[in-house]
Amino acid sequence: MGNETSEPRARGGKPPSIGLGAERLGLVSLRHPVAIGVAAAALIILGLLGIRRLEVDDSLSQLFRSDSAEFRQYEAVSKQFPSSEYDVLAVVTGPVLDRTSIEALRSLATDLQLVDDARGLVSIFSARTAPTSGRLPAPLFPEPLPEGQAYDRLVEAVRSNEILKDKLLSSNGALTLMVLALAPDAVESDRLASIVGEIRSVVDTDLAGTGLKVQLTGVPVMQLEIRHAIERDRVLYNVAGLLVGCLIAVVFFRRVSFMLVAAGPPLVSILLALGAFGWLDLRLNIFLNMMTPLIMVISFSDSMQLTYDVRARLIAGMGKREAIRDALLVVGPACVLTHATAAISFIALQASESDLIRDFGKAGLLATAIALVAVLTLMPVLSLLLLRRTDAFAEKARKADPGVGGLRRFCAHIAGRMVDRPGLYTALGLAFTALLAIGYLQLQPRYRLADEVPGHEQAVPASDQLDRDLTGANPIDVMIRIPPGEDLYSARTLAVIAEVHRMLAQQPGVGNVWSLETLRIWLAENGLRSDAGTIKGYVEALPNFLVRRFVSADDKAVLVTGRVRDIDASHLLPVVRALDRALVPVRQGNPGYTVEVTSLSAIAARNSARMIDKLSRGITVEVVFIAAALGLVFRSVRVMVASILPAIFPVVATGTLLWLTDDGLRFASVVALTVSLGLGLSATIHFLNRMTLDLATTDRPERAVEQATVQMGPPLILTTVVLSCAFAITVLSSLPMLRLFGWLSALAMLFALVADLLILRPAIALLYRKHRAG
Repeated sequence: MGNETSEPRARGGKPPSIGLGAERLGLVSLRHPVAIGVAAAALIILGLLGIRRLEVDDSLSQLFRSDSAEFRQYEAVSKQFPSSEYDVLAVVTGPVLDRTSIEALRSLATDLQLVDDARGLVSIFSARTAPTSGRLPAPLFPEPLPEGQAYDRLVEAVRSNEILKDKLLSSNGALTLMVLALAPDAVESDRLASIVGEIRSVVDTDLAGTGLKVQLTGVPVMQLEIRHAIERDRVLYNVAGLLVGCLIAVVFFRRVSFMLVAAGPPLVSILLALGAFGWLDLRLNIFLNMMTPLIMVISFSDSMQLTYDVRARLIAGMGKREAIRDALLVVGPACVLTHATAAISFIALQASESDLIRDFGKAGLLATAIALVAVLTLMPVLSLLLLRRTDAFAEKARKADPGVGGLRRFCAHIAGRMVDRPGLYTALGLAFTALLAIGYLQLQPRYRLADEVPGHEQAVPASDQLDRDLTGANPIDVMIRIPPGEDLYSARTLAVIAEVHRMLAQQPGVGNVWSLETLRIWLAENGLRSDAGTIKGYVEALPNFLVRRFVSADDKAVLVTGRVRDIDASHLLPVVRALDRALVPVRQGNPGYTVEVTSLSAIAARNSARMIDKLSRGITVEVVFIAAALGLVFRSVRVMVASILPAIFPVVATGTLLWLTDDGLRFASVVALTVSLGLGLSATIHFLNRMTLDLATTDRPERAVEQATVQMGPPLILTTVVLSCAFAITVLSSLPMLRLFGWLSALAMLFALVADLLILRPAIALLYRKHRAG
């Protein structure tokens, strides 16, 4: 690769195509514009039909969905015990225990059970007094409510009730929780929005004028908020991203026709890619919804490069067809290679254990292929169709072209400084990158469930309220499978349930523990028999929806469930591990019983750090692989070595910024860095492509670096600004993951431009100078 003869430099020499000839696809479009135009129109129609088929995946577990035994167990538990996945939590705050408030809340409890697809309600009104004389226990809140001192005694009894305290009622009596269980098929259907809307309407009507405030949370509400955010963001990104790109392009080119040539292929790429997702039944989710600005980035960069080169050739006096042809042959190979490096970034995501992230990588790979074909085929068609009176334009542009002229002078100044003392600037770039790498290595994996949910709606604030005043809103479950030969009410099974319940209740960080043992304790505390027969009788008297929260339909499995706060997974992991250790004696002392800690919280605690670490390590592999690929394509060891620092710099710079802002590596940030690595190399590839072409006409590598910088610098700077703006639009999203992904990607693109101008230029000049001196 380092053989000088493999890099043609003699005048008239023709370097081999780094696009392996794929850029010639554009020449087919140039020869047959009508046929390509008709085919594109037909594909656009198919794309629009495919977009109508797009659906949203709003599941909170999607990030950890995989084929692992742990996730399959979690899914099995969710099906056997349809509880938290289908609960709407109504968090009521205010003067909850006032007499008028209790009357209103009792009416609300009744009306909520009449909501469509409601299976049952658990609230403070579910509590019962101790039974007497063999009668069924009476409601804790009698009808009618007592008055005066009798009501005060009732309030004291309610606040001290072990079933309610710190579970459904806060210790200060200012918050109560109502748990409305919905039918599973309703939560997973399009009816969810109308059901939640009906719940809000009932709440507003029943509690009007009481001074009570209600916020809804729970998995169904969170899913609905995610769904609405994804649908809203899709429109926002499509419209705002395109408008920003068009505005900057028309200001730069100073002609609408050039703007349309540059913006047309990205727009078509978006339509075709989203349409393909629809036809392939790829559902929009918190990551796939990011694909619109990504497609914009992938295709707009190269579309701008080709359009700028056509424009420059027209100004130089070429005819329209000749300018388009030469642009395809000179800039086209770099466009192919930039799409290839972007594809490598998406392929790198296949190393993830998450089905969601792998699907995002597959979708990105498909979108990259579509974008490349759209850019190469549509740019010639649009140029032939829209670029009119090119002679008059060229004459006018030669007299005055302030935008491009200013950028050219800036690029010439930068290139002159960099190649004047390449050794110094390369050493400074290496030292600064090493310093930033130290900051990057300080990053620790972080994950919270709230990362997936819009923070400005009701669900997250309501969940935070439960974290503060109760013991949290997120479930942590222990599933017990009963072996053959034992039944649900055998002494041994009840003893195992009691021991697991005790272990979970004693675990720091876990509260609100419920199981069959809760019923046994209640019976014992009220001086009643708590033998197996009595427990069975009470279970049979309970509503079926309530029993199924703890006992499977076949009576072969039971659930002991608690609640934890929505804290970072790194803080929750010690809790899960300590619980696992505490349950070891239970497993050893009861062979045949399967005792497993599960729930989405447990899966996140165990897996998030490992999954993020694995993706982060994959970035290093990706850098090495891309550098080696560039060296192979350009047939130069010098190119391979010179491209390493510009590839690493945006990653470590962005990571250090995360560390300085006291943030960590989250799923969104590590995926953003992985994808931005491939996208950010676009500037590097276009520069190296132009430089190697210029080396064929000069014996001075410094001169080739300066010429390539002046020629490619203006469109590189412009495209970086456009792409950063496209990513920056995501800060308007209500989804925290997408906001983080967007601003990190925007910063990474800007850092990549800095590395390209201030690190790559002196490094490549130094390497060629050393080679020539040797």
